[in-house]
Amino acid sequence: MNPETEVQSITAKNQRFEKGPGFASGLRDLPKHLNAKTITAGVVAAVFGCTGPALIVLSASSTGSLTPEQAISWLFAIYFFGGIISIGLALYYKMPINGAYSIPGAVMMISALSTFSLNEAAGAYLMAGIIVLILGLSGLIGKVMRWLPLPIVMAMIAGAMIRFGTGIITSTQSTPYIGLAALAGFLLLPRMSKKIPPVLGALALGMIAAAYVGGLNLGGAEYTFVAPQLVAPQFTLNAFLSIGIPLAVLVMGAENAQAIGVLMSQGYKPPINMMTIISGVGGMITSAFGGHNANIAGPMTAICSSEEAGDKKEGRYAATVINGVLFGAFGLIASIAVAFVSGLPKSLIGIVAGLAMIGVLISAFNEGFSTKKFKVGAFFALVIAMSGITIFNISAPFWALVGGVIVSFLVESQDFKSIKNNQQ
Repeated sequence: MNPETEVQSITAKNQRFEKGPGFASGLRDLPKHLNAKTITAGVVAAVFGCTGPALIVLSASSTGSLTPEQAISWLFAIYFFGGIISIGLALYYKMPINGAYSIPGAVMMISALSTFSLNEAAGAYLMAGIIVLILGLSGLIGKVMRWLPLPIVMAMIAGAMIRFGTGIITSTQSTPYIGLAALAGFLLLPRMSKKIPPVLGALALGMIAAAYVGGLNLGGAEYTFVAPQLVAPQFTLNAFLSIGIPLAVLVMGAENAQAIGVLMSQGYKPPINMMTIISGVGGMITSAFGGHNANIAGPMTAICSSEEAGDKKEGRYAATVINGVLFGAFGLIASIAVAFVSGLPKSLIGIVAGLAMIGVLISAFNEGFSTKKFKVGAFFALVIAMSGITIFNISAPFWALVGGVIVSFLVESQDFKSIKNNQQ
């Protein structure tokens, strides 16, 4: 992307409900885009999203003393409807827009459920979804994103995602045999055959090494099906202030903002307003099952939009469709699936996810710092996002955008003239 494109808008001007090629076009072209790279990226994104994050939800449910049925209902809601979002948006817009749920939101609930009942939390989830929906319908989020300098957004992406890159090293250090095998699969197998996607090679050799050293534990869990159940919402002001508002901000300021920035870094023009609307509707629906939300997913969008998901960006939406199908299936059999994924080595998941993010990280750093404009703001956005700070239960990506814009406004305000001229 040309460095001068830091002034470009992130969504079309005055277009509240963005139109896409349509479902017919997405379905018609899907078969020709299904190949080793798109399938591998979709599987890797699903494996990433269905392992560690699922265990965070289970940890939160344990803290809140939820019944097994309530915990499974939570998982069903966020995975099944997250998968529906992936499939729907990918096919309609022919872009790798992945649905899932807010991982920081799940982390927040670990402490929140020790104070509030599940019914109170469900009421707050519903209100958070309504807030996001209203903002999406108003078009306000799209207007705000149009005025965000692209270098600051890209620097935030680099800072927020760098943990996946460093995770390659730390995970390899913790389990050297698995890590070195995965790295060998990523670096060496594609040299033997260009038909082997590097990430697939990493996953395959990593699992073989894990099995050899006894790191796979797929047979010790109990595989039983548990049906999801509905949760009646209870509305309290305290839960709304403590859960609802922070969750709404997380969805818009962290998850959606990351996904939007990632898509921009790969040359897409994401439908920001529709992504916000869908995230609001997803939050409202999942609340009925005790799920905290179903929205656009930053990390999984990064995996499916990267070069590892295909050489041609117009076909990478197929990876998101694969991811959505697997996510939805995981939700339908959540009780059984959790028992399976808990047996995979966490280090292997960390390594493979990091390897899949390499292209995204390189693009983010390039777009963030290859131009002379917004350099100081981009630097602060980078380090704030890297810090992982949480203020008022709102995670670092949101504060990275806020801090980066404030710093740029104070020390390089002249750079904003280029954005103003672009909007006219």
